[in-house]
Amino acid sequence: MLRIAIQKSGRLSQESLDLIKECNIKVNDGKGKLKSNARNFPLEILYLRDDDIPGYVADKVADIGIVGLNVVLEKEKNLLTLLRLGFSKCRLSLAVPKEIDYRGLEFLNNKNIATSYPNITNRFLKEKGIRADIHEISGSVEIAPGIGLADAICDIVSSGSTLISNGLKEVETILHSEAVLIGNKELSAEKNKTLDQLIFRINAVQKARSFKYILLNAPNDKIEDIINILPGMKSPTVVPLAMEGWSSLHSVINEDKFWEIIDSLKQAGAQGILVVPIEKMIM
Repeated sequence: MLRIAIQKSGRLSQESLDLIKECNIKVNDGKGKLKSNARNFPLEILYLRDDDIPGYVADKVADIGIVGLNVVLEKEKNLLTLLRLGFSKCRLSLAVPKEIDYRGLEFLNNKNIATSYPNITNRFLKEKGIRADIHEISGSVEIAPGIGLADAICDIVSSGSTLISNGLKEVETILHSEAVLIGNKELSAEKNKTLDQLIFRINAVQKARSFKYILLNAPNDKIEDIINILPGMKSPTVVPLAMEGWSSLHSVINEDKFWEIIDSLKQAGAQGILVVPIEKMIM
């Protein structure tokens, strides 16, 4: 049985559970529970505070965990980062009062900085040759300048609205973070086998999120032009239609280039374009 630790509440918790369920692993949502077992996969889920997850994995209480990269780097545990998961994206940034004429990191020399991430902040400032006093606080970091505790803060930023509402402006980005899958370095052969199966499923889900399945109709004299626009994983599938002189083409396209490709297809003569989400994608 492989043990995975996830956040017990909040956005990261829900997105972690959604990922597990997309892997066709049947689990309960864990509301009011400390742990639960999957019904169709050898997986036990522990519901923990996100700050505690790296420690639990390092101490072998859990075998793997899903947590923000910012938490992993702050806790400095001897762990494997197995996968970047692409959700719960944010950044760890330095911010100062909006009225400050900030012209560079030199402003922070001999200043007080409040943060919940003293290790990451210290490493960054040391690399940049900046000397500052770090004040570690938990929660409500953004109020520190307003009450005279600090000249600047280093905190997690998503939209930036919390900074603005507290009279702050973002001036330096230290780290781009997202959810990651972490693991203990000393798993048994049996647990590593189960972990490989889980990672295989996660990779299939992640690839599917980045691509769309596309079907279209085209006159046969336009097929070559359309194939040049629509390379599939190997090449598009071409199926003759009942209407003479027409075929249906099936392919997979990257969502990042979706609208660019659709416009090109229409100009090349494609009609009846149908776009379908992909549930799993096995390479």
